[in-house]
Amino acid sequence: MKTHSFFRITAALLVLLSARSSFAQEIIKADTLGTVVIRSTSLVNKNVTMAFTRQFKDAVSPRWYTLDKNYLVKFIQKDQRNNALYNKKGYLVYHISYMNGNSLPREIQAKINSQYADGIALTAIHVNEDARSIWIVNLKVGQYFVLARVEGEEVEEAERYTDTSI
Repeated sequence: MKTHSFFRITAALLVLLSARSSFAQEIIKADTLGTVVIRSTSLVNKNVTMAFTRQFKDAVSPRWYTLDKNYLVKFIQKDQRNNALYNKKGYLVYHISYMNGNSLPREIQAKINSQYADGIALTAIHVNEDARSIWIVNLKVGQYFVLARVEGEEVEEAERYTDTSI
Protein backbone atom coordinates (compact mmCIF):
# COMPACT_ATOMS: atom_id res chain seq x y z
CA MET A 1 0.00 0.00 0.00
CA LYS A 2 2.88 2.33 0.81
CA THR A 3 4.47 1.75 -2.58
CA HIS A 4 1.14 2.30 -4.31
CA SER A 5 0.55 5.71 -2.67
CA PHE A 6 4.23 6.61 -3.16
CA PHE A 7 3.80 5.84 -6.87
CA ARG A 8 0.68 8.08 -7.08
CA ILE A 9 2.42 11.00 -5.36
CA THR A 10 5.48 10.64 -7.58
CA ALA A 11 3.30 10.48 -10.73
CA ALA A 12 1.35 13.58 -9.65
CA LEU A 13 4.59 15.51 -9.00
CA LEU A 14 5.98 14.50 -12.40
CA VAL A 15 2.81 15.66 -14.14
CA LEU A 16 2.93 19.01 -12.31
CA LEU A 17 6.61 19.54 -13.05
CA SER A 18 6.26 18.66 -16.73
CA ALA A 19 3.25 20.97 -17.09
CA ARG A 20 5.12 23.77 -15.34
CA SER A 21 8.24 23.35 -17.46
CA SER A 22 6.28 23.19 -20.73
CA PHE A 23 4.38 26.36 -19.76
CA ALA A 24 7.64 28.10 -18.90
CA GLN A 25 9.06 27.15 -22.29
CA GLU A 26 6.11 28.80 -24.03
CA ILE A 27 6.69 32.02 -22.09
CA ILE A 28 10.36 32.02 -23.01
CA LYS A 29 9.48 31.60 -26.68
CA ALA A 30 6.93 34.41 -26.53
CA ASP A 31 9.39 36.72 -24.79
CA THR A 32 12.13 36.17 -27.36
CA LEU A 33 10.06 36.85 -30.50
CA GLY A 34 11.17 39.92 -32.40
CA THR A 35 8.98 42.70 -33.75
CA VAL A 36 7.45 42.04 -37.14
CA VAL A 37 7.00 45.04 -39.45
CA ILE A 38 4.98 44.68 -42.62
CA ARG A 39 5.36 47.35 -45.29
CA SER A 40 3.42 47.63 -48.47
CA THR A 41 5.21 48.89 -51.50
CA SER A 42 3.56 49.71 -54.76
CA LEU A 43 4.85 50.49 -58.19
CA VAL A 44 3.88 54.03 -59.15
CA ASN A 45 3.44 54.94 -62.79
CA LYS A 46 5.54 57.60 -64.47
CA ASN A 47 2.74 60.19 -64.80
CA VAL A 48 2.14 60.15 -61.05
CA THR A 49 5.80 60.38 -60.03
CA MET A 50 6.42 63.22 -62.49
CA ALA A 51 3.40 65.15 -61.20
CA PHE A 52 4.50 64.62 -57.59
CA THR A 53 8.09 65.77 -58.14
CA ARG A 54 6.85 68.81 -60.09
CA GLN A 55 4.32 69.86 -57.39
CA PHE A 56 6.37 68.99 -54.29
CA LYS A 57 9.99 69.70 -55.22
CA ASP A 58 11.32 69.76 -51.66
CA ALA A 59 9.41 66.67 -50.42
CA VAL A 60 11.38 64.36 -48.12
CA SER A 61 10.88 60.62 -47.52
CA PRO A 62 7.92 59.93 -49.80
CA ARG A 63 6.15 56.61 -49.10
CA TRP A 64 3.70 55.38 -51.73
CA TYR A 65 0.56 53.30 -51.24
CA THR A 66 -2.20 52.15 -53.54
CA LEU A 67 -5.68 53.23 -52.52
CA ASP A 68 -8.35 51.73 -54.75
CA LYS A 69 -7.13 52.75 -58.23
CA ASN A 70 -5.31 55.84 -56.91
CA TYR A 71 -1.89 56.48 -55.39
CA LEU A 72 -1.44 57.93 -51.90
CA VAL A 73 1.91 59.44 -50.99
CA LYS A 74 2.90 60.38 -47.45
CA PHE A 75 5.86 62.74 -47.14
CA ILE A 76 7.50 65.53 -45.15
CA GLN A 77 7.74 69.07 -46.47
CA LYS A 78 8.93 72.10 -44.48
CA ASP A 79 8.89 70.03 -41.26
CA GLN A 80 5.21 69.17 -41.77
CA ARG A 81 3.56 65.84 -42.43
CA ASN A 82 1.66 65.70 -45.74
CA ASN A 83 -0.59 63.31 -47.65
CA ALA A 84 -1.41 63.64 -51.33
CA LEU A 85 -3.70 61.48 -53.43
CA TYR A 86 -3.17 61.15 -57.18
CA ASN A 87 -5.24 59.34 -59.76
CA LYS A 88 -3.50 57.06 -62.24
CA LYS A 89 -3.17 59.87 -64.82
CA GLY A 90 -1.18 62.03 -62.39
CA TYR A 91 -4.01 64.40 -61.41
CA LEU A 92 -3.83 65.62 -57.79
CA VAL A 93 -7.13 64.66 -56.13
CA TYR A 94 -6.31 66.23 -52.75
CA HIS A 95 -3.42 67.40 -50.60
CA ILE A 96 -3.52 67.46 -46.78
CA SER A 97 -0.86 69.05 -44.58
CA TYR A 98 -0.66 68.75 -40.79
CA MET A 99 1.01 71.49 -38.75
CA ASN A 100 1.48 73.12 -35.37
CA GLY A 101 -0.64 76.14 -34.58
CA ASN A 102 2.36 78.46 -34.69
CA SER A 103 2.91 77.51 -38.37
CA LEU A 104 -0.43 78.96 -39.53
CA PRO A 105 -0.18 81.53 -42.33
CA ARG A 106 -0.79 85.11 -41.15
CA GLU A 107 -4.05 85.53 -43.08
CA ILE A 108 -5.56 82.39 -41.52
CA GLN A 109 -4.35 83.43 -38.06
CA ALA A 110 -5.95 86.87 -38.59
CA LYS A 111 -9.29 85.27 -39.53
CA ILE A 112 -9.16 83.06 -36.43
CA ASN A 113 -8.22 86.02 -34.20
CA SER A 114 -11.16 88.06 -35.53
CA GLN A 115 -13.58 85.52 -34.04
CA TYR A 116 -11.44 84.15 -31.15
CA ALA A 117 -9.34 87.08 -29.93
CA ASP A 118 -8.01 85.21 -26.89
CA GLY A 119 -7.70 81.87 -28.72
CA ILE A 120 -4.41 80.04 -29.07
CA ALA A 121 -3.99 77.81 -32.13
CA LEU A 122 -2.69 74.39 -31.09
CA THR A 123 -2.73 72.33 -34.30
CA ALA A 124 -4.09 72.74 -37.82
CA ILE A 125 -4.92 70.69 -40.88
CA HIS A 126 -4.99 72.25 -44.35
CA VAL A 127 -6.96 70.45 -47.07
CA ASN A 128 -6.66 71.42 -50.75
CA GLU A 129 -9.21 69.73 -52.98
CA ASP A 130 -10.04 70.99 -56.46
CA ALA A 131 -10.37 74.76 -56.02
CA ARG A 132 -11.22 74.52 -52.30
CA SER A 133 -8.83 75.42 -49.49
CA ILE A 134 -10.12 74.38 -46.07
CA TRP A 135 -8.39 74.87 -42.72
CA ILE A 136 -9.35 72.92 -39.60
CA VAL A 137 -7.79 74.57 -36.53
CA ASN A 138 -7.74 73.28 -32.94
CA LEU A 139 -7.84 76.21 -30.51
CA LYS A 140 -7.59 76.69 -26.77
CA VAL A 141 -10.06 79.46 -25.88
CA GLY A 142 -10.27 80.09 -22.13
CA GLN A 143 -11.68 76.94 -20.56
CA TYR A 144 -12.67 75.45 -23.92
CA PHE A 145 -11.10 73.55 -26.78
CA VAL A 146 -12.60 74.74 -30.05
CA LEU A 147 -12.44 73.12 -33.47
CA ALA A 148 -12.81 75.89 -36.06
CA ARG A 149 -13.19 75.55 -39.82
CA VAL A 150 -11.95 78.29 -42.15
CA GLU A 151 -12.91 78.34 -45.82
CA GLY A 152 -12.66 81.52 -47.85
CA GLU A 153 -13.64 84.41 -45.59
CA GLU A 154 -15.87 82.28 -43.36
CA VAL A 155 -14.83 81.07 -39.90
CA GLU A 156 -17.18 78.45 -38.51
CA GLU A 157 -17.08 76.73 -35.11
CA ALA A 158 -17.41 72.99 -35.71
CA GLU A 159 -17.14 71.76 -32.10
CA ARG A 160 -16.48 73.02 -28.58
CA TYR A 161 -15.32 70.99 -25.59
CA THR A 162 -14.79 71.98 -21.98
CA ASP A 163 -11.23 71.59 -20.70
CA THR A 164 -11.66 69.11 -17.83
CA SER A 165 -8.08 69.54 -16.63
CA ILE A 166 -8.88 72.94 -15.08
